[in-house]
Amino acid sequence: MARYQVILAYDGARFTGSQRQANSRTVQGELENALHQIGWMGTSVIMAGRTDTGVHATGQVAAFDFNEWSHPADRLLHALNAKLPADLAVRKIKPVHADFHPRFDALSRAYRYRLFCEPIRDPLRERFAWRLWPRLDGDALNQTAEVFLGTHDFASFGSATSEKGTTTRTVTESEWRRKPNGEWQFEVRADAFLYRMVRRLVFVQAAVAQGRGLVEEVQLALKGQAKLPAGLAPAHGLSLIDVEYGSLNRK
Repeated sequence: MARYQVILAYDGARFTGSQRQANSRTVQGELENALHQIGWMGTSVIMAGRTDTGVHATGQVAAFDFNEWSHPADRLLHALNAKLPADLAVRKIKPVHADFHPRFDALSRAYRYRLFCEPIRDPLRERFAWRLWPRLDGDALNQTAEVFLGTHDFASFGSATSEKGTTTRTVTESEWRRKPNGEWQFEVRADAFLYRMVRRLVFVQAAVAQGRGLVEEVQLALKGQAKLPAGLAPAHGLSLIDVEYGSLNRK
């Protein structure tokens, strides 16, 4: 059996998320359509994770079996990109072990959230970053980000991805970086994420950095002892940038 792993990049603005849905344009649906156009006889590709409507990616992972393909992997990459729409691309491709599963074999996932502070709209920047005003306190951002490191019950920051799923997650990276253009970027890595967890984390940190909450309240919320301001950061500032695997994805 020939199984391939692909790394996908996409502009999520015109996708109704990554997972296939009836009567909606999705990343999975477009990838499967492209595969069918080059002779694929399968029924479904496997995705590493779900991204919401409007969320972007530079490191989404998918896998599929393609026994009908008899050419090198690099030719498959070019064949797919010739059929995919302009807002979706296969960046890398390689054969993997027949048992590789992009979701269940993942050791961690990493997201990046972009925002900037300006009082007046900036339409071009706002396609991929959240505009906020008033300004954020950088020290407060970083102090709050550190609170999330380690293993916690993140029930106040998202919902479980299945009916009986746990809300406990282990976060190994949580950091804000200030770029030369004034943009703030939040990078967070965890073993897995709750539904809408990253957008919730960003919203709460921004609220603290604008003086609408305290770091201590965030610490208490992780223990279920405090309520935080309701809300989510907009989807268009978020990108899935990496999925980490061990040796199972090596053929």
